[in-house]
Amino acid sequence: MQFAKKKSAFIIPTNAMSDVAFLLLIFIMLVALINYRKEVKIEYPEALPENMKKMSAEKNVELWIDGSGAFYLDGILCDIQVIEDAVTDLYLNAPETRVHIIADRNVPFEKVNAVLAILQLLQYRVVSLVVKD
Repeated sequence: MQFAKKKSAFIIPTNAMSDVAFLLLIFIMLVALINYRKEVKIEYPEALPENMKKMSAEKNVELWIDGSGAFYLDGILCDIQVIEDAVTDLYLNAPETRVHIIADRNVPFEKVNAVLAILQLLQYRVVSLVVKD
């Protein structure tokens, strides 16, 4: 008994393509939702619209002061001495880096003044006070 060989045309199976595209779409959506910036929940003070200027978020250092007066450096809880050391290193290594001071509306001004005193002592001139628009 002799069997005849059948020659079939090469066919790319496309029935799983939609599954792969759907999984790829889910993966991209999940990666896009990851937020790498650490934020402290505060209530922003308000400013007059004519005094506001928007800054880019690149190459910035954020000093947060929450409602209880705790200090955060780029979202990490620290004390005033750590902030002073970090700003000193920043001033020596990259003096053009902008320092953003983000304080809660209800924080006593003495806490903000402590950070401003450090920046003034170092003669750091690239400073922004962040407010709600």
